[in-house]
Amino acid sequence: MSELTKHEPTTVYIKPTKGLSSLNLRDLWIYRELVFFMVWRDIKVKYKQTLLGMAWAVIQPVMTMLVFTFLFDRVAKLPTDGIPYPIFAFTALLPWGLFVTALNQGSRSLVAHNNMVTKIYFPRLILPMSSVFAGLVDFAIAFVILVGLMFYYQFVPAWNLIWTLPLFLLLAIITALGVALWLSAINVQYRDVNQALPFLTQFWLFATPVAYSASVISEQWQILYSLNPMAGVVNGFRWALLGTGNGPDITLWVSVGISILIFISGLFYFRSMEKTFADTI
Repeated sequence: MSELTKHEPTTVYIKPTKGLSSLNLRDLWIYRELVFFMVWRDIKVKYKQTLLGMAWAVIQPVMTMLVFTFLFDRVAKLPTDGIPYPIFAFTALLPWGLFVTALNQGSRSLVAHNNMVTKIYFPRLILPMSSVFAGLVDFAIAFVILVGLMFYYQFVPAWNLIWTLPLFLLLAIITALGVALWLSAINVQYRDVNQALPFLTQFWLFATPVAYSASVISEQWQILYSLNPMAGVVNGFRWALLGTGNGPDITLWVSVGISILIFISGLFYFRSMEKTFADTI
């Protein structure tokens, strides 16, 4: 009887995970080599068979800065808090470029890699993540141009650059990735995302203080304006690099809260839709 008892099968109960454990973020560490490979692949594909190659990472923000300088500095003469306008605008274009990469490439990442999604298993989170992380390469290249502009205008960066800029860069990544998670999951089911992206990008650009200072917004609208998470990111970059603005105040914390909310909700929505990707795509 004891021998039979010893070999009795064990009952295993499989229950759905809840909370943060349902996100299975540990899989990202297990597949960390794939994350690196996908980031490297996105960078190569982006500049493959291009005449100017990675120079596009510089050309696009520089040309945008020149247009903004003519329209908003020479013509409109908007205030820049005493900062030379090219530096003022280019500082905002750094995090904005990272965000636009997430909008354009991250939202299409699942559909663009439909063969992988339908044939093999891997954490689907890697696809929008790699698009955002690949944008960091363009960010680093463009940052060199900002340093050159500061030398040209003999502008001394703010003293809090060293310890605050990494935090605002992290906030930019969180915001970009959160939006990419939402759009990439929605794009699998509704391809209207591709049609809406140009409008969304243009609208969001002018709703964010990239070409102008947030100080031109009336004080009574500042809290409402800070519900745009990119407003906090751009203002934070300017404060960290240029020392302009009020620094961490209530409007910044509102933007930070919205960014974190978009990111966490995007994670849960992406995971909830992940089981349908292979069938729908």
